[in-house]
Amino acid sequence: MLLYTLKRIASAVSVILATLVVSFALFFVAPTDPAGAICGNRCTPQRVAEITRSLSLDRPVAVQFSDYVTGLVAGRDITVGGTVVRCSAPCLGYSYTLGQPVTTLLAQAVPVTLSIVVGAAVVYLVVGVLAGTFAARRRGTLVDRSTVAVTLTVSSVPYFVVALIVALYATALPRSAYHSPLDDPLAWASGLSAAWLTLGLANAAAYTRYSRAAMVDILNEDFLRTARAKGASPRRVVYRHGLRAALTPVTTIFGLDLALQLTGAIFTESIFGLPGLGVLTLRAFNQFDLPVLMGGVLVGAVVLVVMNLLVDLLYTVLDPRVRLA
Repeated sequence: MLLYTLKRIASAVSVILATLVVSFALFFVAPTDPAGAICGNRCTPQRVAEITRSLSLDRPVAVQFSDYVTGLVAGRDITVGGTVVRCSAPCLGYSYTLGQPVTTLLAQAVPVTLSIVVGAAVVYLVVGVLAGTFAARRRGTLVDRSTVAVTLTVSSVPYFVVALIVALYATALPRSAYHSPLDDPLAWASGLSAAWLTLGLANAAAYTRYSRAAMVDILNEDFLRTARAKGASPRRVVYRHGLRAALTPVTTIFGLDLALQLTGAIFTESIFGLPGLGVLTLRAFNQFDLPVLMGGVLVGAVVLVVMNLLVDLLYTVLDPRVRLA
């Protein structure tokens, strides 16, 4: 297990490094004028030259990349308005449109997105898994058919339409806002409740179908027949033995969904006015803020890689039949 974990960590690091090289080439080596785009049409040549020097765009590509990687590990000095500013590790650069280090901006935005996605994940996992298991136990009945019909109907409606309807008409829900859970946990939960319910219930439809399909297959397995023959209660057979095995494929989907939502919660953040990673990245894209875009890409790569690693390791806990190669 230890050897497998070390191999997976080495593979994860290689993926992150490859993402770093590719994204750097796309953003900083592309045949564009980042300094001119950041500065705008009315910018003076002197200001463009200053931004070019600050971004190290006047230096060889190899030196630019070396400086960027060094900044991630040990920090680096950045020139801002003629003043040299020390950027501590991990240094992801400086946003000239917002006037702050990229690390600071990400540190403010990531907790917002993380709060939205994790809270919604609790909703759709609990609702989806329980509803799917309930429907599978009553396969072919009116309850089962109604559950499938409702999930298909919900899944057919675009998510942003659902979010807009909730934002406009669910006036009974608290006003959306972000507060630090360390300062006021109640205000934190209250301000995110609308986003949690919207994102959670929208995804619960898919997880209901995933859980139902997995449970239908598991309920016909020999090990559950053996458990029944030994006198185990139906509830124990389903929820103690069957549900644990059925969660294995659901875990795969959940790990990928959680990572993708962390890097793509832009609709939820925009509609409910929450200053998360998606809103920050979209603003950076519109303003051609390359350091912020680069930082967002790296955060997304790390999240995806870490979630894949955790899902692989969790397999052995949920299903002992899984053997690591």
